[in-house]
Parts: sequence; C-alpha cells; structure tokens
Amino acid sequence: MPRTQDRLGTADGFAPARIPDRPSRTRQVFDELRMAIVHGELPPNSLYSVTELAGRFGVSRTPVREALIELASMGMVRFERNRGFRILESSVRDLEEIFELRILLEVPAARMAAEKATHEDIADLHAILQAMRAAAQRQDEADFRRNDRSFHRSVLLLSGNRRLADFVETLRDLVLVRDATTVGRSESLDGLLAAHERVFDYIKSGAGQEAAEAMEAHLRHTQHMLLGQREPV
Repeated sequence: MPRTQDRLGTADGFAPARIPDRPSRTRQVFDELRMAIVHGELPPNSLYSVTELAGRFGVSRTPVREALIELASMGMVRFERNRGFRILESSVRDLEEIFELRILLEVPAARMAAEKATHEDIADLHAILQAMRAAAQRQDEADFRRNDRSFHRSVLLLSGNRRLADFVETLRDLVLVRDATTVGRSESLDGLLAAHERVFDYIKSGAGQEAAEAMEAHLRHTQHMLLGQREPV
C-alpha cells in the first residue's frame, strides 16, 4: 500500500502518520514501574540502575530512562550521578502538603458530586461501597484499599473533571510510595468504611455542603492518623 494512504489528509496539508492504538513501550514501562513502587516491590530508599531494569523488562535503556524521568517529575524517584536512581521516601512535611492538596481538591468535588450525581451515578458509587463493605468483612486490606481508591476517584469524576481525578491519583501514589496507610493500622476497616458511608449518604441525598464537610472530616482524620505513624525526616 502506498505510504500516502497510511496518512491522514487535512485541509492545511498536515498529514501525520496513523498512530497504532496501543500504549508505547515507554508508557508500558512507566506503568509497571509506578505500580511496583506503589506496591512496595521497589521499596523506598532502594537504589537501582537503568541497565538493571532494562534487563528485567527485556527492553533497551531508552524507554526505562524516559519512564524514570517522568517518575522523577512526580517525586517518586531521584537520579543519582554515577549510581542510578533511588526510590524516594517522604518527610512528614511531604505528607502534610499532599493531604492539604487533597483537601483543597476533594472537598469541593464532593459538593459538586452531590449536586450533579444521577441515579445511575449513585448506583455505581453504591456498588463500590458494597465492595468495600465486603472487603472489610473479610478483613481483606488490599481489596479494601483498591475500592477505597475507586470510591474517591468516582467522586472526583462526578465533579466533571477527569484531569482532577488523575492528579489526585498521583497524590495518592505519592502517599503509598511511603508505605503510608491507615488501613489495618491506625484505624479499623470498619471505621474507614463508616467515613465513606457518610460521604455517600450525603451525595445520595443531594446535600452538597454536608458531603463536602464529611469528605473534609475524613481526609483530615486520615492525615492525622498517618502523621501519627511517622517520625520527622
């Protein structure tokens, strides 16, 4: 097939080649590294080389280096001259700043969610809450945490801003990188479930101000519990 048929013709003459509908190798490496860091497979303060990871992935160093540059911009890793890169650990101040950002973003999002949520949205959110309840009954911390994350993301998406939801996902990753969680530690799963149920009940009833207040109370309580687990760094 002639090359010109593989391109998209436009009125201004710009004809880029069609891009395959699959993630790039750099994005695949980025996703794998991000999740390995979040789940502790690459623990905080550990040091690795680009060459070592490229070998593990079976790829060249270029996509690994590009993925690490993006992770470094997110504050998850740091390059060290002639040594490789290090998985970063946070200070108490880091956690304070992360939660202040979450409060600034998620509290008004909860208010908007209560004002905008449809019956279908409420049903979807309730399904996540039921999954959290089932995980709490089984004392399945990993599944509870996954559904906790889904609950917060769903509330953020109900505000109508996907970029906001994506940004908060990154903030949550930065907390988990530090192995900082109240799940099964400072607070029981039942206690965490009750906080989410309060937010849900207000969203369901369309009570925007109360939903915002419940979300802020939940986030500030979580922040307090996490900081109580940490020593200043």
